[in-house]
Amino acid sequence: MATDLQDLARRLFKAAETMWTNTGLRPDQYAQPVLALIALRQMEAKFLQVDAVLRPTFTGRLKPTPAHYQARGAMFVPEIARFSRLLALPGNANLGAELTAAMDAIGEANPDLAGVLPRGYAAIPNTVLADLLRLLAPLDVEGDAYGLIFEYFMGEFASAFMQKGGEYFTPASIVKLIVEVIEPFHGAILDPACGSGGMFVHSAEFVRRHHKAPDKELALFGVEKMDDTIRLCRLNLAVHGLSGDIKGGGNTNSYYDDPHKLLGRFDFVMANPPFNQSEVDRSRLMTATGQVDPRFPLGLPTVNNANTLWINLFYAALNETGRAGFVMANSASDAGGSEREIRRRLIETGAVDCIVAVGPNLFYTVILPVTLWFLDRGKAKGPRGDQVLFLDARHLFRQVTRAHRVFDPDQIEFLANIVRLWRAEPIEDTAGSGPRMAEAFPDGHYHNVMGLCRAASRADIAAQDWSLNPGRYVGVAPGKVVDDEEFRVKLEALQEELEGLNAEAATLQARIAQNVAELLV
Repeated sequence: MATDLQDLARRLFKAAETMWTNTGLRPDQYAQPVLALIALRQMEAKFLQVDAVLRPTFTGRLKPTPAHYQARGAMFVPEIARFSRLLALPGNANLGAELTAAMDAIGEANPDLAGVLPRGYAAIPNTVLADLLRLLAPLDVEGDAYGLIFEYFMGEFASAFMQKGGEYFTPASIVKLIVEVIEPFHGAILDPACGSGGMFVHSAEFVRRHHKAPDKELALFGVEKMDDTIRLCRLNLAVHGLSGDIKGGGNTNSYYDDPHKLLGRFDFVMANPPFNQSEVDRSRLMTATGQVDPRFPLGLPTVNNANTLWINLFYAALNETGRAGFVMANSASDAGGSEREIRRRLIETGAVDCIVAVGPNLFYTVILPVTLWFLDRGKAKGPRGDQVLFLDARHLFRQVTRAHRVFDPDQIEFLANIVRLWRAEPIEDTAGSGPRMAEAFPDGHYHNVMGLCRAASRADIAAQDWSLNPGRYVGVAPGKVVDDEEFRVKLEALQEELEGLNAEAATLQARIAQNVAELLV
C-alpha cells in the first residue's frame, strides 16, 4: 500500500515534538540537528541507490570516489556516517560525539556541504538522540520522499519560530503557484532573498515533472544574509539532489551588495522578500559618481519603505526574455507618491505580466492577504504588451487549521491554467483542474470572468491611478456581496503597518532582554 507521506510527516513531527518537550531546548536549538538527521537518512538512501549501480562497474582494487557519486546526483556518505552504523552503536555510546563526527565526515567528502551541517548534537541528551534515530529508522520510503518530510518539518519549525520563521520559509503552495506561472523549464534562476531555498527546490520539481534533469537544465543563484539560514538552504538543496551558488552571510545585504552581478543576467527571478522594511541607507544605493545604482532603473522611492527597491532589483536582474514571480505586500499595489511613479514606470515598460491577489492566512507569520507579482520582459514586444492579467484568488483555498490555509494542487493548476490560456499556451490537467476549467472557460479560450480574472489595458490601469490591485479590475462574481474596496485597501495597509511595528517591537524586546542579561552576568 502506498505511504501517505503527509500523514507520515505529521506523525514524525509529533513524535519529535514530544521528544524535545523533555529537553529544555528552544526550537531553534533543536531544528537544524533534527533536519540534518532527516537529510542524512535521505542522503544515505540516495547513496545506496547509486552505489548499487556504480560499484559493480569497478573491478579489482578500484573503488568509486566521492566525485563519482556526486556526478550521479548523490552525496557520498562515508562509513562513519551511515545510518545503519549509528543505529547499531551500543547503548552506552556517546551519540552526540558520534553524530558530530558523522556530520563532519560528510562535509569533508562533499564540498557543497562543507561547514553546512550542524555540530550541536552534544547539547541534546543521549536518550533523545537515540529516540530520534529509532524514530527515523523504520521508514521505508523512496529517497526523494525524504524531501517532502524535510519540507514538512521546516514548515512546522517555521510556525514554531513565528516571526523568525517567516525569514526563511515560504509555504509550498505559494511557491508552487509562482513556479507554475513563470515556468522555469531551463536557465539561470536568482532568488536574492532565498531563505531556505524553497523556490529552487520547487523549480527543480517542475523540471522533473516535465521529464528533464534539473542539474542539466537549471543554474541556481541565491543571496541570504543570515549565516544559519544559508546553511539550511544548502542542506535543503542537498536533500533534493541539487547544488547552487548561494552567497551572503555576515553583513551581506541585497540592497547594497551585488554578489552575482545581477544586471540583465537571469532568465528567472523568484523571491519572497521582507515586506515594508525601513531605514535603508539611501547613500549606499548611489554610485561613486553620485548616480543611482543601475540596479534601480525605475528610480528610488522618497518614502521610508523598501518594497519598491525589491521590485527594482527583480526587474533589473531579468534578461530580455526573463520572467519573475515574487510575493509583495498588498500596499505596494496602491501606494501613492514616489511609489506610484515607480509603479507607473514599471507598467509602461510592458513587463508586468499578471498580478494575483491571494487571501489571508496562507503564510505562517503573516495573517494578511498578499499579492503575487509576475513580470515578463519578453511580453512587451508581443500582442499582450500593453495588457496586464489580474486574478482574484482570495476565494480559493483549503482551510487546514483555524489560522492556516493552503492552495490544493488542483487550485494551483487552475490559476496557472488561466494564465496559460491568456498567453495562448497549452493548459495542463494532471492535478484535477479540468472541471473548474470547463466551468469557467467552456470554449477552451481565455475571456474575462467577473470575480475571477480580467485582462486590463494600460489605459485602464492609468485610469485607476496606476493601481495594480486586482480588486479594482476583476469585479465581483454574480451573487457575491460587493466589498468596499477602498476601505479594504486602507484597512489592510494599516494592519500591515501594525504588523511591521509589532515585529520591530519583538526584535527590540529580544535585544533589550539580551543586553540586560549580559549586564547581569
